[in-house]
Amino acid sequence: MTSRAAPVLDNTLRLAIEGYGWLPNLRRHRGVRTVATRLAGMRATALCGPEAAAFFYDEDHVRRHGALPEPIQATLFGKGAVHTLDGLSHRQRKEVFWPLLDAAGIARLVELTNDSWDTTAATWPQRGPVVLFDEASRIIVRAVSRWTGLPLDEAEVASFAADMVTLVDGFATAGPRHWRARRARHRREKWIADLVVQIRNGEAAAPVGSVLERIVVHRDVDGELLDPRLAAVELINVIRPTVAVSWFVAYAAHALHRWPANRKPLAEGDRAYTEAFAHEVRRFYPFAPFIGGKAVRDLVWDGVDIPEGSMVLLDLYGQNHDPEVWTDPYTFDPQRFIGRVIGEYELVPQGGGDPRSGHRCPGEQITVALLEAFSVHLARLEHTLPEQDLSISLQRIPARVRSGVVIAVPEG
Repeated sequence: MTSRAAPVLDNTLRLAIEGYGWLPNLRRHRGVRTVATRLAGMRATALCGPEAAAFFYDEDHVRRHGALPEPIQATLFGKGAVHTLDGLSHRQRKEVFWPLLDAAGIARLVELTNDSWDTTAATWPQRGPVVLFDEASRIIVRAVSRWTGLPLDEAEVASFAADMVTLVDGFATAGPRHWRARRARHRREKWIADLVVQIRNGEAAAPVGSVLERIVVHRDVDGELLDPRLAAVELINVIRPTVAVSWFVAYAAHALHRWPANRKPLAEGDRAYTEAFAHEVRRFYPFAPFIGGKAVRDLVWDGVDIPEGSMVLLDLYGQNHDPEVWTDPYTFDPQRFIGRVIGEYELVPQGGGDPRSGHRCPGEQITVALLEAFSVHLARLEHTLPEQDLSISLQRIPARVRSGVVIAVPEG
């Protein structure tokens, strides 16, 4: 088979202009599913589809070590984070997180989040219209700090939540959002690293069995304790993606506003429908546009040569809207997930594959559980949406509802 050579033109500007639509548009324009291109001056091959996702997540094909650009490490993930590791080092570091993700651990986080919702929502009638996105981030921070054992005072909740949101909001831009994210990461890593040192010196204590305690005592494959700053990175990597559920909460409210027929089965507590609704929100709305790695060796996929060391991209947004995977992909329809067993490489808003051994987000179960809880609360909440801008720009990465979804809850 004759391979398709990479074009000379760099697509970095097109990515900035087209955002989430860049790779789907590129595939449609060329009439192929796999496209060779250049991004930031580097050769890149973009893949899409369940089989392509399985190829991408095979560590014999693609590695993550050295693949994440410094700006993303300095904002979203943190330098030296588990996301940058491969093989045994990656699996060993992931052991820190697994005890959180059993049924009891997730149920406990949902319980804490429900309590935080009840406390916060009770104030909304007196406060007037509130921005749901901001409120959700604080609700989650209040719950996840207790869940992880992080000693966060109530007075610090709003500022800590704002910093976690900033980390997510600034990773894919070179402008002011990015520099705010760098400052937020430096600030929070220093605070948590100092706490780790205090705990190790016996000057403070971590709750027994908490993720904070596990991170403080964790040893990597070399047998050494994590550097305090790296320990802070990994604690943030539990909290930050949990706070990122705020994006999906705003999207859920957006969906309930546009398609109010979903409200009734959610309010009635239909468990199957609630889970299906959460999956459809994650599939339909934009979150991560794509993920990347580097080719371990010279490869060929779909007739395209992939040179060793070149970038390999998996088009997450494109796959979640791929008509070869999803019927009527641009129609919001939770029914598509009723009775459907989801293949581990099909629905990929947070990556694909086995989260225990691969790079799929281990907190995906948390995202689904929290989104289910918030969706039921929203469906049962008596509220209105004042006039506002509910647009979602696919040029902005990460995308979000422009207004954050302003809601007004009546008194009485």
